[in-house]
Amino acid sequence: MSTTSILVLALAGLLLVAFSSTALADTCQPSGTLESPATGHTCDECCKPGHVYPTYQCSPPVSRHTKAVMTLNDFSEGGDGGAPSECDGKYHNNTERVVALSTGWYDKGKRCGEYIRINAKGRSVLAKVVDECDTLHGCDKPHAFQPPCPHNDVDASKAVWDALGIFGDEVGDFPITWSDA
Repeated sequence: MSTTSILVLALAGLLLVAFSSTALADTCQPSGTLESPATGHTCDECCKPGHVYPTYQCSPPVSRHTKAVMTLNDFSEGGDGGAPSECDGKYHNNTERVVALSTGWYDKGKRCGEYIRINAKGRSVLAKVVDECDTLHGCDKPHAFQPPCPHNDVDASKAVWDALGIFGDEVGDFPITWSDA
């Protein structure tokens, strides 16, 4: 093997190690836990009494194809979203293409009013960011007694699901990619 070949292999090895370390450093890990009260509100989506939930201050890095899990949210008054949206203090109809992003992606409101592009099932849709899906708090009335959101959640209105052609049994936790529009 020539000296050039050995140098190329050594350089490739160094790049592989550097890339692996960077990829691991980008992983969002839990920042703490939240214990649900021993007794409390009961519903299908509510915190389970005495259960411990992970909390996150971060979300995975945003790219042109950020992997996420899309969940269904009712942003209307009385819906499972609880309070009015953080960005504008308003409720939104289920016919509007709106989303709430996990705390890290919400970025202290910096994405408020901005549009994101969501991709799933070979389709793409634009949706407006109107709220935060809180990854640090939950299990209380302001959070509709729901657990903290996962760190990689895009909580979407029914209009977003419909535009992506996701219906019936597929609605729930659906893998998507998204990017800033």
